[in-house]
Amino acid sequence: MARTFMKGSEAVAEAAVRAGCRFFAGYPITPQNEVPEYFARRLPEVDGVFVQGESEVASINMVYGAASAGVRSMTSSSSPGVSLKSEGISYCAAARIPMVYCNFQRGGPGVGAIQPAQQDYLQATKASGNGGFEMMVLAPSTVQEAVDLTYKAFDLADRDRNPVLLLADGVIATVMEPVELPEMKSDEEVQKIRDSKYSWACVGHKLDYANRSWIQPGQWDTVKMQKENEIAEELYKSWEKDVMVEEYEVDDAEIVIASYGISARIAKSAVEILRKEGIKVGLIRPITVHPFPYKSFENLDYSRVKTILDVEMSIPAQMIQDVELGVKGRCPIETCLVSGGNIISREAIIDKVRALVGKEA
Repeated sequence: MARTFMKGSEAVAEAAVRAGCRFFAGYPITPQNEVPEYFARRLPEVDGVFVQGESEVASINMVYGAASAGVRSMTSSSSPGVSLKSEGISYCAAARIPMVYCNFQRGGPGVGAIQPAQQDYLQATKASGNGGFEMMVLAPSTVQEAVDLTYKAFDLADRDRNPVLLLADGVIATVMEPVELPEMKSDEEVQKIRDSKYSWACVGHKLDYANRSWIQPGQWDTVKMQKENEIAEELYKSWEKDVMVEEYEVDDAEIVIASYGISARIAKSAVEILRKEGIKVGLIRPITVHPFPYKSFENLDYSRVKTILDVEMSIPAQMIQDVELGVKGRCPIETCLVSGGNIISREAIIDKVRALVGKEA
């Protein structure tokens, strides 16, 4: 298949269109502005609808409405903008509405900096909204992977009737790389997907209230609410089969780097350099950061692995909490961190690993 040179944010939008997304509502915020700009041009070409909402709050609720009617729908934002959408995301989870959204992370907290960061990990994986709901969270390290995961996200969302998050950063949003785009779903395929949701979607027929695609404050009593939470828990447990992870050079590694997204991409190149120096270092890169690949850490041979190095563009470290759950205290965990819009350097990772090797010697 021919490759196309595309900016990350535009490639994500095109992948969504090819996956059958026919509704997008969003609001401008750096560094994801090219996502709504691309949708504004592209969706009319496929009889889709683009809306620039008057705010992030308005946009997520428009997505809630369109997805409730069975349309594959999407929104995107960056860090503080995602925070504003959190109530609407929680409503989609409560109503069992399949929708996809992206967060191209910037420095924080608060308004923060417009440069890339990885400071929304805990928000994405632990608290994307009230009520303790969970989502599958996919974390690409390249533009190609962002394309592939966006395309996949719509199938996962429909399968589970649950929101799915693509967690990227400003580097992925703005870098240009060659990508192979997935096949465009035909109009017939898009309609078939929408028709498959007839039993629950708001499409003008009398709804089965046990299968509703909307919620009304105060609608549920405590017994029903608990039952819905129990059903959701079973869904979350089923995701163990969907865990995606890259394990690179870990078979004989004595130092294992744990990192995701763009940091992991940089760390992988550091591993290649350090290996040439004879340093036995490897990389575990979660692709699904939720559910997290705990087994990749549980399966390490801790008679050989001396240190785990957590590499993140976040201070304090956030993913380290999941790494600790996987390691279970079986070896020390060190960190190599930057924050606030600074991009981790390969040299910083290399220097940290060399220092750890010297410390162990």
